[in-house]
Amino acid sequence: MTMQAIWITKLFLSHLITDFIFQPSRWVEDRNKHHFSSGKLYLHGAITGLMALIFIGPKYWFVTLVITVTHILIDAWKSYRPDKISFFLLDQLFHMMVIIGCWYMIFFDPNFIRSLISQYTDKGHFWIIITAIVFLTSPAGILIGKLTKQWRDKIEDAESLANAGKWIGMTERLIVLLLVLQNQYSAIGLLVTAKGIIRFNEKDRPETKTEYLVIGTLLSIALAMGVGMLVKV
Repeated sequence: MTMQAIWITKLFLSHLITDFIFQPSRWVEDRNKHHFSSGKLYLHGAITGLMALIFIGPKYWFVTLVITVTHILIDAWKSYRPDKISFFLLDQLFHMMVIIGCWYMIFFDPNFIRSLISQYTDKGHFWIIITAIVFLTSPAGILIGKLTKQWRDKIEDAESLANAGKWIGMTERLIVLLLVLQNQYSAIGLLVTAKGIIRFNEKDRPETKTEYLVIGTLLSIALAMGVGMLVKV
């Protein structure tokens, strides 16, 4: 791994530690309540900058200053927003953009970027994997929905069940694809077992609903494995 890759990885790790491990929920509540008047907002920002400084070294003190200031501003902006997943994702996206921007400012080299892009895009296998990933999201979900429609139509809460299953299925298929590409077939068995324990332990479940879940799960996993096998050919 190159020094540039290690450098930006350290910043991502620093962000994950400070934003999700070293930030108590009471700090978030205080920030959401008092906004720019919250002392916890500035304390968290200072800890974020200090952690980044420890990870990348005092040589890049200006980078840690930028991260500290922008982290405080982004978190303050989020404190005025409702507690929704969209704003959480935007908050994290802004933090990631700052880190990438700092990397760009320190290490940007047009030739390096071009060689990195061409390393992947010049190989046909890259486009095959991208196509497989896209297919296993919504297109595969629609296909499975069509195949399981006769069971879904007989379930009372089918709409809410289908909406939840949509995201579970996409995540499941992408994980299976990754495991197939890494030849981790035993891990797929563990995934199926774990899902079975979680989803099929409901007492007094109607038989039609059980059939719908089982068939949907088997189709989803089989489709992901089949696509993974084709990608590896």
